[in-house]
Amino acid sequence: MTMIQDTALTYVFAVCRPSGERTAAALGGLAGVGPPAPVRTLAMGPLTAVVQDVPAADYAEEALRQRLSDRAELERCARAHHEVITAAMAAAPTVPLPLATLYRGDERTREALRAREDSLLTALDRITGRVEWGVKVYALAGQPATPASAPGAAAATGRAYLEQIRSRRRGREERQGAALRAAERVDTVVRGLAVAARRLRLHGAEVTGPRRTHVLNAAYLMDRGRERQLRAALASLGRDEEAVEIELSGPWAPYSFADGGTPP
Repeated sequence: MTMIQDTALTYVFAVCRPSGERTAAALGGLAGVGPPAPVRTLAMGPLTAVVQDVPAADYAEEALRQRLSDRAELERCARAHHEVITAAMAAAPTVPLPLATLYRGDERTREALRAREDSLLTALDRITGRVEWGVKVYALAGQPATPASAPGAAAATGRAYLEQIRSRRRGREERQGAALRAAERVDTVVRGLAVAARRLRLHGAEVTGPRRTHVLNAAYLMDRGRERQLRAALASLGRDEEAVEIELSGPWAPYSFADGGTPP
């Protein structure tokens, strides 16, 4: 993003193929990230950008940094960004662009996106007729040990205590190893259904909570119409893999494959 002093910037949500009035109609009434300017389309030869005019004072570099450091405002902008992309996808194959993609007006937008035209067209070819699914796998924590005791029983010796600590550590390592192997099996099965796949960053305990550990976070690009097959495969894996919890999300706009993704 480039800092400027003009009165307005062009915020770009996504790039799609020209679709006549369908995309414009799908975007009608959306507030976008910066009302009152409407969300609109911008023609660029074989491509169409989905854009909105936003005030430079609110979206210049320092103002934008402050805006996105506020959690509530970040969530509002992300939801608005996603809403516009979802609407555009309903009308035509669409490549999502990152949150807060900004240029100095329409001509600079055209210039910048024309420089990426070949890669954007390749990405559009790749995602046409396809959607993104997310799969997360978590290792489940073992049940906490409850020491047995009886009235008058002698205290455990130091050696017994150390052995208990080692046993717990071995149990954690075994559960973690089993979960990692299960995650690889899940990934292998889902990749077999996908046309592209990408591993994403794992979440820490602040997101997952203390009772489970994130061991797989992946996105898969799949042909539309494979949802039933995907859900059936994960349900079967879930029955077999007792050491893990499997979560499926989607279908989403192909955010993880805007650059084409990685072949499985």
